[in-house]
Amino acid sequence: MYVLCGFVPHARRMFDEMPDRSSFFYNTVMRMYIQNGVPYEALCVFVEMLSSRQCWPDNFTYPIVIKACADLSLLSIGVVVHGKTLKAGLDLDTFVQNSLLSMYMNCGEKEEARRVFDTMWERSVVSWNTLINGYLRNGCAKEAMMVFSWMMEEGMEPDCATMVSVLPACGYLKDLVSGRRVHALVEDKGLGKKIVARNALVDMYAKCGSMDEARLVVDKMGERDVITWTTMINGYILNGDARSALALCQLMHFDGVKPNSVSIASLLSACGSLCSFEYGRCFHGWAIRQKLESDVMVETALIDMYAKCKKIYLSFRVFAKTTKKRTVPWNAILSGCIHNGLAREGIEFFKQMLMDTVQPNDATLNSLLPAYSILADLQQATNIHSYLVRSGFLSSIEVATGLIDIYSKCGSLESAYKVFSGVPEKGKDIVLWSVIIASYGVHGHGEIAISLFNQMIQSGVKPNEVTFTSVLHACSHAGLVDNGLNLFKFMLENHKMSPCPDHYTCLVDLLGRAGRLDEAYDLIRTMPFKPNHAVWGALLGACVIHENVELGEVAAKWLFELEPENTGNYILMAKIYAAVGRWKDAKNVRHMMNEIGLRKKVAHSLVEVRNV
Repeated sequence: MYVLCGFVPHARRMFDEMPDRSSFFYNTVMRMYIQNGVPYEALCVFVEMLSSRQCWPDNFTYPIVIKACADLSLLSIGVVVHGKTLKAGLDLDTFVQNSLLSMYMNCGEKEEARRVFDTMWERSVVSWNTLINGYLRNGCAKEAMMVFSWMMEEGMEPDCATMVSVLPACGYLKDLVSGRRVHALVEDKGLGKKIVARNALVDMYAKCGSMDEARLVVDKMGERDVITWTTMINGYILNGDARSALALCQLMHFDGVKPNSVSIASLLSACGSLCSFEYGRCFHGWAIRQKLESDVMVETALIDMYAKCKKIYLSFRVFAKTTKKRTVPWNAILSGCIHNGLAREGIEFFKQMLMDTVQPNDATLNSLLPAYSILADLQQATNIHSYLVRSGFLSSIEVATGLIDIYSKCGSLESAYKVFSGVPEKGKDIVLWSVIIASYGVHGHGEIAISLFNQMIQSGVKPNEVTFTSVLHACSHAGLVDNGLNLFKFMLENHKMSPCPDHYTCLVDLLGRAGRLDEAYDLIRTMPFKPNHAVWGALLGACVIHENVELGEVAAKWLFELEPENTGNYILMAKIYAAVGRWKDAKNVRHMMNEIGLRKKVAHSLVEVRNV
């Protein structure tokens, strides 16, 4: 009775007073501890059981003990218990084997879990579900799908738990075709009666980018809960449609569903994406009325939303009310400072975070490092580098990439390359390669940038759009025309990649700087899409260098239409006219600026001496 009512101390006192204890009573107490979230105490009772020698563990005992090991991630003890099950002759007990399978997956030991599964004499649907779910939780969605296919081939009848395990795998892989097959199976087997299965379908379609199909599932649901609506809201945000996400708020209200902290955090995220301050402020008030403003998810979302709405002072106000003991709000305020160009303030917040003994994580450093790139202060870059080495964060590929960018902005390519060289070859991803290539390209070392690009290709890393933009930009800065054209050809023929506007901008700039203006213009005319302001701007800049009035007028005409308020375009065109002695035309261009009401921004320069 005490166990069923959750009176743990009373139940334990009665157990301790019992003169004779059977395995049933030991199992009952251990199960009680597991259900109340104290698995360590369950293991202590198991040790008492073995020491008492009054009774021995049975096929009900071991699953409880194995569950305790799984909850505590005590792999070493779990292995010992596994050995005891073999010694007790329970290696054919499906219940015990399923518990072992779950324990190994929970501890990240996929190979051991698979070994247990392969040696099982009889596999129940729970066995298959545990393996599928275990692979998914360990980031092996493809393996989860393969096991599901194997399960179907073996003729094992799936249940609702199977669908709830396999649908997230489809979403993770963005495998819409397989997701639709599983959906058909759900309908055919009548497994969609439970709301958890329907919610899993909505989540799968959302992650696969098919919001129309997700909406159809929702519309056909007889019952919708807060998870249903929150999944839809997150789905729209994930697929770049924040307005539709906000529109669901009213439907959710009409459906009689009360939002929780996750719902409000998601809606605030949508407000941040749209820079919708008014809606964000309304949701803040809603959170206060629902007494959810102190929830860490809501606090973090509020800080982020206000920062994106350029109301950073309100982010500071929300942050000041937090407990400041959790890492996530600190990460949000750091990111908010950088988003608003407050690099120094961001660094000061980080220092305060360390003084308050709040443990930073990789996300903290990813939010912070751009501040050092903005300041481009080599001394400060060296300081943060030292901290990253001491704290062990430099082993993260994202952090190493950020540090390389910092050194590049500071002009210290030698330090940037040292950090790059310190990353193991197998750990160098496309982002890291792109950053180091761009670093050398920006500083005019085109040949080194091309050499690094070739090294990347030889290492087996496939370049993406950004990588090609970086290396083409390097060729442009260094005047390596033939190299740039060959790389563009290599991109089209070897990688079958469709050029983006940035690629054409680099090529136009490359040809223009070399004086090959007619070729640059011909390239623009053959573009498969309408040239943007950057492409025409590159041509106009080249016309200024080579005093080409005819093509300069063509480029300027398009730029005046695409960027009517950009004073730089008018000034460049006037400069071309002035260079060839057409003073009247130069005067007319400046007169156009005055008529529109444009004024050139006053330039300024800054020299920093000893942080002053």
